[in-house]
Amino acid sequence: MVVGVVVWELQIPGCASLKDKRQVVKSLKDRLHARYNVSAAETAHQDLLQRAEITVAVVSTDRRHAQSVLSSADGLVEGEGRARIIDSYTTFY
Repeated sequence: MVVGVVVWELQIPGCASLKDKRQVVKSLKDRLHARYNVSAAETAHQDLLQRAEITVAVVSTDRRHAQSVLSSADGLVEGEGRARIIDSYTTFY
């Protein structure tokens, strides 16, 4: 069994309120879950207007499959026009 985890540190410019930010974050988490069947959560910076940290985890029997899923998820996050990736890292257990 392999568990893959990716963490993205995001900048979300243009948010005037926490409600605006949470709308972007919730939309991103929901799309990640629906498209790739991963667990997604906002794991830090909940009270900052223009910053967010999203963590995604996938469980697989094969590391290559987990890596493929996380790579595809990374593409979705990169394509998000309302957020910009500041930093990211991936870990496998």
